[in-house]
Amino acid sequence: MNIPTKSSSMSENKELKLDFILKELTLSPQAEEAVPGSSSSVELQDQRLVCVEYPAVVSSVDRMLETLGGERAVSKTFAHPNRRLELRFRPQDPFCHSLCGNRYPSSNLVLRVRRRVRKKDPKDVEIHMDILGVIATTYKFQGMADFQCLAVNSEGGKDTSLYDKIILRKPENQDFFEKPIPLFIPPASFSRLDTPVDYYFRPDVNQNIAQPMNKSNFIGLNRARRPHNAIFFSFNDPTVPGECLEAAKLNWKRVCVKESDKQAEEHLRQMFESRPIWSRNAVKANINIHPDKLKLLLPVFAYYMVTGPWRSLWVRLGYDPRKTKESKKYQLLDFRIRCSTKHGYSLSDMPVKAKRSALNYNLSITMNKAGPQAASVMELPAHEGPGSTRDPIPISYQLKESSYIFKEGMLPPHRQMFYQLCDLDVESIKKVIAQIADEDLPCDERDGWCVLGTTDKLRDMISAMIKKLIRASKPPMPELPKRRRRKGLAISPGRGSDSEEENDNKDDEDEDEDDEFLPSEGSENEMETEILDYM
Repeated sequence: MNIPTKSSSMSENKELKLDFILKELTLSPQAEEAVPGSSSSVELQDQRLVCVEYPAVVSSVDRMLETLGGERAVSKTFAHPNRRLELRFRPQDPFCHSLCGNRYPSSNLVLRVRRRVRKKDPKDVEIHMDILGVIATTYKFQGMADFQCLAVNSEGGKDTSLYDKIILRKPENQDFFEKPIPLFIPPASFSRLDTPVDYYFRPDVNQNIAQPMNKSNFIGLNRARRPHNAIFFSFNDPTVPGECLEAAKLNWKRVCVKESDKQAEEHLRQMFESRPIWSRNAVKANINIHPDKLKLLLPVFAYYMVTGPWRSLWVRLGYDPRKTKESKKYQLLDFRIRCSTKHGYSLSDMPVKAKRSALNYNLSITMNKAGPQAASVMELPAHEGPGSTRDPIPISYQLKESSYIFKEGMLPPHRQMFYQLCDLDVESIKKVIAQIADEDLPCDERDGWCVLGTTDKLRDMISAMIKKLIRASKPPMPELPKRRRRKGLAISPGRGSDSEEENDNKDDEDEDEDDEFLPSEGSENEMETEILDYM
């Protein structure tokens, strides 16, 4: 690593003027010969260097490296192209806010010039030049130093340092923590922007409250309603819709121009005749149609359930699942993969990765660089190609079977899945679903026609299958020793065995609580409900 600094000026022979130019660079060593025209031949060393434009006058290289975190920290930052180089003018202060230097590519040379002067004849000067290497990367500190937070108590016009009172430098006893000290609360975070930004101030707009406001002039208050004309139905609504909206038929006739669209319409009609309730993923897995056209076709044959055990599902027009127990097998199961280190796999080891995470944000010490965009190749239709008779490649919009069907020995494609009970192809799960509830109980908004607690039991069964599958594919983690509660020293003879059994039962309850699956905090809703597509 080379860190160029300003060198001191020559203290002697300031009046001497040197007349030489750098004429040529060679990659191979040459014999030292006199070059006419007061020029010199310099060998170019093939050595890559890193330059840091330090924003201060360097008097001690060691102290300068300490403010950068040492050579190890600089090397670690250089290994990550998106990281910014941090500089702390007070490296020993944990409250010091760092300056960040941006990384830039460069093509500079590090030239070392040596001047030798004879004591007897000051006019006899020899100039030797060496190129130490090529600077391919340069770090520049172009931002402003943000506000610094000092652990200082300012009372009575006198500043008192609090570092010795709040920073632990050695093991202390209880008296150290009980001493009264002034309140010092550092800021939670500093600004992520360290470069000035122009802000154009404008005068406030005077509103005339007396005149009525025209809502058509407002921008961005509400999103325009999408013209898909779907019918939304809640569980507590009295009657189900029997026919679709006339606008839904007109919209579908407007886009139904191809023969494949007519075939998809007939196929969807047969699907709802054989099965009255479908999920969108199930429809997309059985019909090859463009998703935008499917949004217009579904409202023609079905209405959308918003709440209840059939929420986010499409129900055939005129069919009321609340009145027939046959619709129990079409109920929805909202399943989410659970993960925890106690169960053999952590969040980072999950085979099903999250699409996005709230923890995935950019720090102030990182920067985003727009990568080179890949060239796009466009397929021309057959009639547009020059002299080409090849048929265009058909595009498939169908989803895989795993997008709506669960089988034993398979992993769900997403961390959150919306399954219908009839699509859970596992014998043990089918037996639980087949359990008959009380004849006198009506359809419940949470469990529908199922026995109370069926959905929770199904989630536990699927989670156990996934847990078994993940543990079979990876080596098991070491088991932690079970923690037992400390028993009392004095136990009466008559209650000795009872106390032991009671403690054992409590320990078992604690273990059961520890074994309870918890939803992953990093998991995201991978599947999407289509309610926003129609609002």
